[in-house]
Amino acid sequence: MVGVRGPIGRPTLSRRSKILIGIGVALLLILLIGPRVVSIITDWMWFSDLGYSEVMSTMITTRIVAFFVAAIVVGGIVFGGLFAAYRGRPDFPPVSGPGDPLERYRAVIGRRPWIAGVIPAVLIGLVAGLIAQASWATIQTFIHAESFGEKDPQFGMDISFYAFTLPFIRLILDLAFIAIGVAFVGNLITHYVFGGLRLGGGGRRGGLSGPARVQLAIIVGVFILLKAVGYWLDRYDLLSSDRRGDIFTGGTYTDINVVLPSKLILMAIAIVCAIAFFAAVALRDLRIPAMATVLMLLSALAIGVIWPAAMEQFSVKPSADSKEAEYISRNMAATAEAYRIRAGQDVTYENDWTKTPANAAEVNADSATLSNIRLLDPSVISPTFIQRMAGKNFYGFPAQLAVDRYQVDGQQRDFIVAARELDPNRYNETQKSWINKHTRYTHGNGIVAAQANKVDAPTIDATNSDQGGLPSFIDASVETIVSGANKNSPIKVKQPRIYFGELIANVDPDYAIVGSDDGKPREYDTDAGDYTYSADSGVSLGNFGSRLLYAIKYGERNILLSDAINSNSKILYNRDPRDRVKKAAPWLTVDSKTYPAVMADGSVKWIVDGYTTLKTYPYSQRMSLSEATADSSQSNAGQSGRTQADEEVSYVRNSVKATVDAYTGEVTMYQADDTDPVLKTWMKVFPGTVKPKSEYDSKKDLLAHVRYPEDLFKVQRELLARYHVTDPSVFYRASDFWSVPNDPTRSDSKLPQPPYYFTANSPDGKGPEFQLTAVTTPLNRQNLASYVTVAADQRDYGKITVKVLPSGAKSQGPQQMADTMKSAVSGDVTLQKESTVNAIYGNLLTLPVGRNGILYVQPIYTQSKTGDAATPKLYRMLAYYRPDTNESTDEQAVNIGVAPTIGAALAKVGINPGAATEPDKGATTPPPTTDTGTPKPDPKPSPSDDPARAAAVRELGTALEEVRTAQSSGDLGKLGDALNKLDAAIKKYESTGG
Repeated sequence: MVGVRGPIGRPTLSRRSKILIGIGVALLLILLIGPRVVSIITDWMWFSDLGYSEVMSTMITTRIVAFFVAAIVVGGIVFGGLFAAYRGRPDFPPVSGPGDPLERYRAVIGRRPWIAGVIPAVLIGLVAGLIAQASWATIQTFIHAESFGEKDPQFGMDISFYAFTLPFIRLILDLAFIAIGVAFVGNLITHYVFGGLRLGGGGRRGGLSGPARVQLAIIVGVFILLKAVGYWLDRYDLLSSDRRGDIFTGGTYTDINVVLPSKLILMAIAIVCAIAFFAAVALRDLRIPAMATVLMLLSALAIGVIWPAAMEQFSVKPSADSKEAEYISRNMAATAEAYRIRAGQDVTYENDWTKTPANAAEVNADSATLSNIRLLDPSVISPTFIQRMAGKNFYGFPAQLAVDRYQVDGQQRDFIVAARELDPNRYNETQKSWINKHTRYTHGNGIVAAQANKVDAPTIDATNSDQGGLPSFIDASVETIVSGANKNSPIKVKQPRIYFGELIANVDPDYAIVGSDDGKPREYDTDAGDYTYSADSGVSLGNFGSRLLYAIKYGERNILLSDAINSNSKILYNRDPRDRVKKAAPWLTVDSKTYPAVMADGSVKWIVDGYTTLKTYPYSQRMSLSEATADSSQSNAGQSGRTQADEEVSYVRNSVKATVDAYTGEVTMYQADDTDPVLKTWMKVFPGTVKPKSEYDSKKDLLAHVRYPEDLFKVQRELLARYHVTDPSVFYRASDFWSVPNDPTRSDSKLPQPPYYFTANSPDGKGPEFQLTAVTTPLNRQNLASYVTVAADQRDYGKITVKVLPSGAKSQGPQQMADTMKSAVSGDVTLQKESTVNAIYGNLLTLPVGRNGILYVQPIYTQSKTGDAATPKLYRMLAYYRPDTNESTDEQAVNIGVAPTIGAALAKVGINPGAATEPDKGATTPPPTTDTGTPKPDPKPSPSDDPARAAAVRELGTALEEVRTAQSSGDLGKLGDALNKLDAAIKKYESTGG
């Protein structure tokens, strides 16, 4: 006889245990939720201080509504599936025996059936809500979608459908799949537990009870109907197909002629299968839906996979160039529209450039280009700025300086500009205390600039640190403004204190606490005195609550305990201008570079370029932003440098120009492109956050400093290397593609040559124009293929010009030219390895001169090998010019000019702007005197027009080089011989009329 065990009482917890468990749960919730709550509150305070609280309120409201709607709907569907199964359970579930494991589960669920149904529904609802709230941008753009006015070439749908509507429908469909899928699994398990589903039960009904059969059939039928909807939507996704991603993005011949019909067939089969499952409700027979399911699976394999693969392999690939021609043409048109590289509208092509030899008079008259040749490389001379202009050890400049332009004596000149910022990486150990980093050293000191085409007296001997070759600095600092030392400067700053910048934000964590209530300044300003921040911006720390929030946010108890913080204290953070704009406008992609500019009111503002992007623009080429914008300048950018995120886009517009005040941190965004439907959509989502184009056009001081953004130009440059081809067959064969050359000044770099900013004559010859330029070479070749430039001044802003060299032209490309340049100075003793200096080759600039001339110029800097004196100084200028770029290069050495000044280097290659005459007029017209060391105006014929004088110029240059070499060697005998040769060369030159 088997004994029966008596009931065992359930264990109980003492009151103390319950309290401890409650405290533990509360602490766990605080640890999990607390930081997020603190982040939300402090973000709200930051947005309110910035004046963009409506941005955060819109995001939060959208997230909350999306979360609860998705959670309730999806959770409700899951709960409905579970509840229906529980209600339809058999009254007397079958029991397999005394050891039936399901009996225990039935007993537990039977005691609390609502909990068993609610918990899974709540968990799945939370997951769905999190997915939905993360897609707040998709929801808002769907609600406020703006029409593009452009239709796709296959279905005739407005592009806004693909940009805004289709992603929203996909979101709803994905949530529906989750809800129905989980409801099916839950319903199935519940029926199994309560006996509605009997494994191995056999029989005509397959071991299912009536309610189980009906419920499961309806759920599966709905799921298959959703799949049919998915097949319908898949048709539109084909227009962004990546089947031939190595050649072009978009629907291919196979996609449109094979996959598209297959999607319709599969959709029809799915509908039939769904009807079969619904029919099983009345027919009480599962064989028909089972056969339909098998048919659907086999069809998906045969029609959706095997058929397209077979057609692609045996029909399309053997003649792909002709069959893909129509679809490549679609890709060309869409890509040109999406990236604004439309021929005749955005891009002007000048074919067969340099086919006709350059006219010497035109070249010499091109003062707009020749007088603005940039001597200073912003990627090289940062150490010079630091050594000469930083002053205190805690100040610094970015490794990659910026190029901007200002008016000098009525002429636009390029300047290398940088803010003198706090550089936390330069603090010594005693300066790294919390007080110093966050309350004492709070701001930088002014703007430093150097005219890009001008240096102090040229360096004759690079080993002599007392001689020239240094930039001619303009210092707009607290000290120079107070003393009035820069009152005649072309750059006039009224508020030089830099509280927001690239380097300042490198302090970890990034915040500064400012303000004083005792009238005693506490922030370091100059050796003459301290300073107290006086702007209205900054989040107040005037009460214990705000101090506690920020102490938690930064994990810093000093914010609570320090007596440096008082009722007037404020905290400044998110101080990098790029981060500040990105946070204020989370829908923007910002350019990786920013730069400071001085406005008409004397304020310093950082200018940030903002892009609107799309991932799916039908047939437009998909690009990786990180890959397309990578170049050698990023590896030299230091800690202030940024790279684009690794995301793919098929549409980019520079529609927003933003400014960040370096003193107040105020963010102002302007609509720079009023034709961009993506920006119009976001302006409807966040009304008032972006100022209209009319206000942007009225900001003349801002327009004077706006540049065409580098990252956008890099993307367009990468595309133009392929999309200059207009014949689809040639495009497919890639026989006329170009490539972006590697940076020739970085022998260890495999990264592309960066584009360069400078002022030069506009492509249409209308005068000086600030431009962003680059060159390309033929695919896998080194010679020059094209010159690409985009106007960055407002007259023709955004107009791209591509000067295409004739097919077979022998003009040297950047790498070939760099090698040629180096060979010209290979015998220079100062630049040899055993010298006491390092030679640094600056940016190799390709400059169109006249109508058909190509001039290469490159600076050489020397830098002492001793650390304390590591100041790059301009040592030599190299110039290369040939009137006929298509002739043989056997005697290229005579076309290289090496000299301490750019003027002397130009004279050596036969260019003499001082002897220019207006083309086709014959009258002498001396151009303005240059600031680059070029010869003064001279009405006599140029050396290139007089062979005897040209020979004398070359002999004079050779004699000068021999004198310099003799000086370096210290051999007085050689120096005497060299001076005699120089005297003879001078007399010969004078005898030719020079």
